[in-house]
Amino acid sequence: MTEKKVALVTGAGGGMGLPTVRRLVADGFRVAALDLNTTELKKMIEDEGLDAVAYEFDATSEERCRAVVAQVKADFGRIDAFVNMIGWTASSRFVEEQSGYWQKLVAINFMPVVYMSHAIAPIMIEQGGGKMLFVTSDAGKVGTSGEAVYAGLKGGVIAFAKSVAREWARYKINVNCTAPGPTDTPLEADQDPELVARRMKVIPFRRMAKPEEQASAIAFFVSDDANYITGQVLSISGGLTMQ
Repeated sequence: MTEKKVALVTGAGGGMGLPTVRRLVADGFRVAALDLNTTELKKMIEDEGLDAVAYEFDATSEERCRAVVAQVKADFGRIDAFVNMIGWTASSRFVEEQSGYWQKLVAINFMPVVYMSHAIAPIMIEQGGGKMLFVTSDAGKVGTSGEAVYAGLKGGVIAFAKSVAREWARYKINVNCTAPGPTDTPLEADQDPELVARRMKVIPFRRMAKPEEQASAIAFFVSDDANYITGQVLSISGGLTMQ
């Protein structure tokens, strides 16, 4: 019997995270599900009998990121896929923002990708390969009103992904991104209703994505079907952006 692959998912307790954990388990992965708050994760894992383990950690701490990667490696023996779903923003006008807000955005939206990738890459190199998938945002590709710094950081994650994809291809590590458009999650519910309404008018399908639709794209990129794809960014936005 072939040993199951192991996926490490950060932000696993969020609106897109929970369906992603469920989908990866259904696809045959054992999942290390990481989040700052694991209440919903633990409940879902227990209620559904999923082949997954929840780990509580603070992704803004480099020390904690390295420690949890080491723990997952010790518990599961390997890490075949890394999915980063951590992200947060609020809707506000750039000229009205304070530097404390920017620092929080950097700490949540960019540095965890760097910390976790740096800790996981040597494990994948030793194993002979792996998959990394960073959930970014269409804001990082085309910009968006009310999320200037967030958009800049997601654009930074995309550039980072393309850069390490070039560095690590020799080790058979694929690095890709998805760029969700508006998705029906609690984070979207916190946005300015007027801004959300304007977005719905310019989405050809005239609706938000379902979290499960985002999970499907993530599952593809960490599957063997994506073995020859690296350095790419796929928009799942209902046609909001077309490139």
